[in-house]
Amino acid sequence: MAAAIKLHRHVGRRRAARFLAEGPNLVEAALRRGLVSEVFVTEAAQDRFGSLLAGTQVHLVTERAAKALSETVTPVGLIAVCSVPETSLDDVLADSPRLLAVAAEISEPGNAGTLIRVADAMGADAVVLVGHSVDPYNGKCLRASAGSIFSIPVVSEVDAAAAVSAISAAGLAVLATAVDGEIMLDETDLAVPTAWLFGPEAHGLAAELAAAATHRVRIPMPGNAESLNVASAAAICLYQSAMAHRG
Repeated sequence: MAAAIKLHRHVGRRRAARFLAEGPNLVEAALRRGLVSEVFVTEAAQDRFGSLLAGTQVHLVTERAAKALSETVTPVGLIAVCSVPETSLDDVLADSPRLLAVAAEISEPGNAGTLIRVADAMGADAVVLVGHSVDPYNGKCLRASAGSIFSIPVVSEVDAAAAVSAISAAGLAVLATAVDGEIMLDETDLAVPTAWLFGPEAHGLAAELAAAATHRVRIPMPGNAESLNVASAAAICLYQSAMAHRG
């Protein structure tokens, strides 16, 4: 259990290539993917979620121990240790993706998790977190993804410029969202294989990343808000792409 507690920290997750999934929704999704290596459960949680854990080796723990493993205010007493999926950007590009969500320098785990959920809902082939973005296996990010992190490949690449270059070289149009973009979203050809490039809300995309895009795209905003957060922008752009691909 001491080894599992170390997975609360990014350095612990990176060294072990493991992370914690907490609660029935995340644990069930992780079990379906075959990523669970061990499960810690209280007696009360075992009584409640016994059918979910059928055939899975579990460690019974006290409520106090479950609280130490938990990152939530009201723990349910069900925590799984999971293996980080081994998917690279090369793997993603080798499958000839039609739609990617690429997020640069996303530091807020709730935004990252919501973006992953949106990308999954809109049928994107993968999410690529580039630059110094949040660890997608952070507990808050996992919860915000609502299990979608187990349904769609999520890749982290520190070298943002190299990642965008590789995506472009694979034949995808790279569309960067920008408040001063040269074309409007509803005027953009979205029927082609596309990688949407989103930047942080505070200061937008770095100039060199925006310059590497095929086009810089502006989302029409007839209201008074000056900008959208990354998850909101992703929802609008990925929906438009999904509709174009259906057509």
